Amino acid sequence: FGSRPLSQGCCPATPPRSQTSLRARAMFNARKKILKDKGAAPTELEEEVAKALFDIEVSPSSDIKADLRDVYISSAQDLEVKNRIALVVHVPFRVWKTVRKIQGRLIRELEKKFNKKHVVLVANRTILDKNFRRKGLQVRPRSRTLTSVHESMLEDVVGPTEIFGKRTRIGVDGSKLMKII
Repeated sequence: FGSRPLSQGCCPATPPRSQTSLRARAMFNARKKILKDKGAAPTELEEEVAKALFDIEVSPSSDIKADLRDVYISSAQDLEVKNRIALVVHVPFRVWKTVRKIQGRLIRELEKKFNKKHVVLVANRTILDKNFRRKGLQVRPRSRTLTSVHESMLEDVVGPTEIFGKRTRIGVDGSKLMKII
């Protein structure tokens, strides 16, 4: 077809790939780590968390690389706890089984990426109210009750450790303080 060598590409006007296009491609791949409702755009923080997950997955020295392939997030938010900031990452319940296996190592890796922030992974769970028959179910599963979902969320927050016991202290003014052992 001509005297042009193959190393120059198919079109003379095509510039070589720049750093910005590689960054955009990495951001596009990181965007796959976010699962949002239709039409909802991810926030800046969610994109940062997704990019951190993608970086951990791609890094050659990561020992949780294979497990992270199926992991994605549904939302992320910053909470101020005492005088530090905690990053709460919500994960779909379907992925929680995989996340649970690598939770300790994943939290350590994310805390390295987001320095000066505590990272907490929590599964998204569904709470069915007492009028659950409207949803077409005959029996409300025990795992969908308010109490059960709150217990499970508490276990997610303290993970990867386990809860041995709970003590509820009721003050004179009626305030409740729960101690987790």
